[in-house]
Amino acid sequence: MNEMPQNEELGRRLLVRAPAKINLSLLIAGKRTDGFHEIETLMAKIDLFDEVVIAAGSSSNIELHCTGPHWAPTGRENLAYRAAQLLFDKTGFRPGVRIDLKKNIPAGSGLGSASSDAAATLMGLNRYFDLGIDTQGLAELGAKLGSDVPFFMYGPLAICRGRGERIQELNQPFAFTAALITPSISVSTERVYKNYRHNPALYGQLQNRINDCIQKNSIDFPPKMCANMLSESCFSLERGLAELKRRIESTGLGPLCLSGSGSAMFCLLESDDVQQLKAWSNILKQEVDCSCAIVRNISW
Repeated sequence: MNEMPQNEELGRRLLVRAPAKINLSLLIAGKRTDGFHEIETLMAKIDLFDEVVIAAGSSSNIELHCTGPHWAPTGRENLAYRAAQLLFDKTGFRPGVRIDLKKNIPAGSGLGSASSDAAATLMGLNRYFDLGIDTQGLAELGAKLGSDVPFFMYGPLAICRGRGERIQELNQPFAFTAALITPSISVSTERVYKNYRHNPALYGQLQNRINDCIQKNSIDFPPKMCANMLSESCFSLERGLAELKRRIESTGLGPLCLSGSGSAMFCLLESDDVQQLKAWSNILKQEVDCSCAIVRNISW
């Protein structure tokens, strides 16, 4: 696999690539006493990246500058900013730092955009300032920022449980190519979970099938099932997204699986033929006026 590394030295700056993720499966075990939902999700990193560039700042503050095709806040609303603040509060280390964040992954898409940025910021600052915090320590900090953050410290393929913060890395290789649909629809994770109605019987059935697949190293089967228990809630809230899914699948590409709470959808492809992949992209652009990116798994 020819892929870019996560970290790259740029003179006195450090570039950290923050990958997107897709949920190959997402099961809901029920609601917890703390109000969150207990989940079991099989997640994989893909080669779509935000970019976090870390450099010494001109003052003792955190300077965050955001660019790229997708908007992001530059203050405490940004999870990368909060990650830096949390790390410095934890260590008592107060350097001046400038963080340049290029947003290539849309927010509200179920691709882990902000969570990956936070993880990349924690790992990047730890490396840039040689703070010596191990992966578990960084993951514990990350869990305070968001349930998906710890996954991005590990991977590239893992089962995440609890709120998503309990990570079981899977070492068996799983190479894939996928068509990734990123509609211009931002979905509220909070609304999707609030709208969710639990189905214990379905959870039991899916859990048994997916666990059996994982034990047999048949990782390619769960995404073919499109086993995302948040799908019904998401599509009932976002009728336009449900219609888009129907139209795309009518072109012959599918079945489409929802990633996370949406709005991104993906389909694992049987072929890695470049011309065929380009043809799918053109069909989607012409038939449904929707962009389609071809993504692959990464090894880190």
